[in-house]
Amino acid sequence: MTAKPESLVCISGAAQSEVGRPSRRTALQLTADACLAALSDAGLAPEDIDGIATYPGKSPLGGGIAPVSPSEVQAVLGIENPRWVLASGEGFSHMAPIFNAINAIACGMARHVIVFRSVAQASARMASRESTLMSGGQTTRVEGNNAWTVPFNALSPINTFALYAQAYFDKYGATSKQLGAIAVNNRANAAHNPNAIYRKPLSLDDYLAARVISSPLRLFDCDSHIDGSTAIVLSHADAAKDLARPPIRIEAVGMAISGLWVGKFEGDFTRLDADRAGEMLWSRTDLRPRDVDCAQIYDGFSIHVWLWLEALGLVPRGEACRFTEGGARIALDGELPLNTGGGQLSAGRFHGYGHIHEATVQLWGRGGGRQVKDARTCLVSNGGYGYGAMLLRRD
Repeated sequence: MTAKPESLVCISGAAQSEVGRPSRRTALQLTADACLAALSDAGLAPEDIDGIATYPGKSPLGGGIAPVSPSEVQAVLGIENPRWVLASGEGFSHMAPIFNAINAIACGMARHVIVFRSVAQASARMASRESTLMSGGQTTRVEGNNAWTVPFNALSPINTFALYAQAYFDKYGATSKQLGAIAVNNRANAAHNPNAIYRKPLSLDDYLAARVISSPLRLFDCDSHIDGSTAIVLSHADAAKDLARPPIRIEAVGMAISGLWVGKFEGDFTRLDADRAGEMLWSRTDLRPRDVDCAQIYDGFSIHVWLWLEALGLVPRGEACRFTEGGARIALDGELPLNTGGGQLSAGRFHGYGHIHEATVQLWGRGGGRQVKDARTCLVSNGGYGYGAMLLRRD
């Protein structure tokens, strides 16, 4: 039987730059900081890198969503003649560069690939509050996927996912208190993460008292714009003996794409096409949901957490609201420690790459006050429009 591509690849290093709101450093400086730290973490030098990848590729639209290109990283790090380069913004969404890098390494096109995700959205918001809206501050014509929502005055993804939240509330009898437990838990975990932007304690009363942004979602249901960079180094598994730290194995991957980007809003609004990513992931491993020690679940908005928990089979359909209620089962010492670094709600929006970094923190046992005891497996999910998931483990 042919080996799974992901079984031939490991995570060998990971790091983040400082995270600012905003930062005084440029996006390229932050990217260099993260990449060099990740290389040092792996015990590698720039000359060892023969692959570079990012999501979604440098964007000409501004807004700070993608301010750095692979070619700029090549130049600033002094990487000579990379054999494989990718900037990807489609397919299985945010994790696309990682999944493509896995395949590139497995088929011999590269041996060590650095994958980075850089944002400068906080700086962009300082310059113009409209910069991060889906309309991009345009007053005439909106192109691409945003054309399906902006004409209906849905200027932010929160307007879309508030509809999912309300549908979930209506179908399963969920409450704001149950949803608020996610934000409260994230903030409690962020208190132990020195790179998190929000570390002040958040109570459920604080959550409920916050203003509604798009009913039923409140202020603390939303992730936060930041400036910063996260870098992950992927290496061929047979290089593990030469690396600085024990490799993190990629046990299984799953991916799917939805039609939300092209205006396909139909069917059951209490679930996402992430279901198919979950089915694919579990079909590629003998491990089961009960074997997951902790999870880093995408939380662009808090409702994503419920939808992903169910899509990945971590809880039964319609039960995520009761699973998170009160926060005990998702706490650091709970049944399924969740978003242990604070998630995007408290640590800032890296479009899921902060979750991947936090998974490495847990599996390498360097979480300090937020460390999950004996964590050997971690499930990571990523995306609200396109969907990626990885099950990571440490031997």
